[in-house]
Amino acid sequence: MSFKVGRVVHYYDKIKVAVVDLTGDVSVGDKLKFARGGEDLFEQSVEEMQMEHKKITTAKKGETVAIKATEEVKEGAEVFKV
Repeated sequence: MSFKVGRVVHYYDKIKVAVVDLTGDVSVGDKLKFARGGEDLFEQSVEEMQMEHKKITTAKKGETVAIKATEEVKEGAEVFKV
């Protein structure tokens, strides 16, 4: 069972980082699924997360975080916790 925890608002392709506006809580170690237009793109575990250039281990609903992505992801992609 998966539930939506956010949406990608920007992607930095050179450093492979997705900026995500959170609608749910996310922690390092969580498994996330990225999807766009109803199509699953890829899944990955959160290995590193930052907020305002500081490493964090947990982020709450309403915050905006940067997550190191294992694959390219476009703005507008939805993020689900699996």
